[in-house]
Amino acid sequence: MKLTKKGHACVRLEKDGRTLVIDPGTFSEEDAAVGAEAVLVTHEHLDHFNEDRLRAALEASPEAEIWTLSSVAEKVSAAFPGRVHTVGEGDTFSAAGFDIQVHGQLHAVIHPDIPRITNVGYLVDDSLFHPGDALTVPGSPVDTLLLPVHAPWNKISEVIDYVREVKPQRAIDVHDALLTDIGIMVYNNGLGPNGPGIGGAEHGRLAPGESLDLG
Repeated sequence: MKLTKKGHACVRLEKDGRTLVIDPGTFSEEDAAVGAEAVLVTHEHLDHFNEDRLRAALEASPEAEIWTLSSVAEKVSAAFPGRVHTVGEGDTFSAAGFDIQVHGQLHAVIHPDIPRITNVGYLVDDSLFHPGDALTVPGSPVDTLLLPVHAPWNKISEVIDYVREVKPQRAIDVHDALLTDIGIMVYNNGLGPNGPGIGGAEHGRLAPGESLDLG
């Protein structure tokens, strides 16, 4: 499996000549989902879900399909009948040759006065987990955790404890578009070998467009 970081929370996964994209939002490249056979969306916030970019992907590839929760599906399903699938916690399915498990129900708390929306995470091939905007623990071993390092709803102590609880072999940063170069340095220090420790997991980040072979 090859992982390519796209902007912010978006990643592109490739295996056996097939491509799956997760969360092509407004902070990602405009063509982040174009050419993908399958697109997964964790929730409706604009940095994870951009309707125009999803439409562009489905229009460019007639075989492309989307899997997402109902709040997103209802916005695009009418235009693409039969190609938009609604999922929720506990569901399993195959997309573009990848086996997917769905974990989680709710977005992390931003503030008690802000109503919580739904959010799901995706475990891909029993190996890679994208939690969306929540610190969901999938309940099974994870080789690669896509780690939401910076958001209005989290702090670094929670991020560190999350990696310790999931116990992945590696944690790769996502949800980082709001970080400046100084902020990136601070987070790297906190999550790296000079920090308090993240349970032995390897930590790294990829620049947009940079790839990593996950084996």
